[in-house]
Amino acid sequence: MATEFSLRCWGARGSTPTPGASTLRYGGETICLEIRAGDALILVDCGSGARNLGMNLCQAMPREFDLLFTHTHLDHICGLPFFKPAYDERFKVRAWAGHFQDETSLADIVSRIMSPPIFPVAAKTLKAVEFKSFSAGDTLERDGELVIRTVKLNHPGGACGYRFEYRGKSIAIITDHEHGNPEIDANVRSFVEGVDYMIYDAMFTDEEYPTYEGWGHSTWQKALELAGQANVKVPVLIHHDPRRSDDELDEIAKAAEAIHPGTLIAKEGMLIVP
Repeated sequence: MATEFSLRCWGARGSTPTPGASTLRYGGETICLEIRAGDALILVDCGSGARNLGMNLCQAMPREFDLLFTHTHLDHICGLPFFKPAYDERFKVRAWAGHFQDETSLADIVSRIMSPPIFPVAAKTLKAVEFKSFSAGDTLERDGELVIRTVKLNHPGGACGYRFEYRGKSIAIITDHEHGNPEIDANVRSFVEGVDYMIYDAMFTDEEYPTYEGWGHSTWQKALELAGQANVKVPVLIHHDPRRSDDELDEIAKAAEAIHPGTLIAKEGMLIVP
């Protein structure tokens, strides 16, 4: 069981699930994160890792919780049609998105992916889900001591970062995000200032980045640069390139440790306790 304030990683991969022998240690599921803060349960993103999380939640008593989307690209929502609590009316799932730059809604997007001929089961079968919206930059109001802040990120189609604060501890989630927009970068730096753990988009290396500029992702070197500037205690690199093997992630871990001691590489099953 998670302790009073924690984050558990159910998927750390970016773009597409990558099962296989070369991804066994860090995992091949796409992003899904579980936050526990006292009695509160918050999920961030519903990538392919959400399937296993859903089965885990169904082993306990049904409950209500929030599901926050950073954005709705397929690698971050592909687990929702396979997320068992969403179909079980004994659960109550408040699904939130705040990244849209037009009148699109989260319900619209889910209905599009869960409709023939793309998927045989319609979105209306998600009996436990209530779709809700906000604007990136809002603070999400809730009862209790948990505070959830949000920030606009730089990503095609929009994206939203989250900061969770509970009893003097903090966790920020910044994925997917491309550095390079001065205004957004300044806001992100302020947003993560002094955070205990910063989960950050590390899709590329600095050497790879010029080939993929404009794709909406950052590098592990930029993650550590930001961590140093913003007094982040522990940077956690996530959204691993699907081409990146376990051995290659080990090499990044060694290089990152030399620059910012204590840096972590996100992996399936990892439990973070600030």
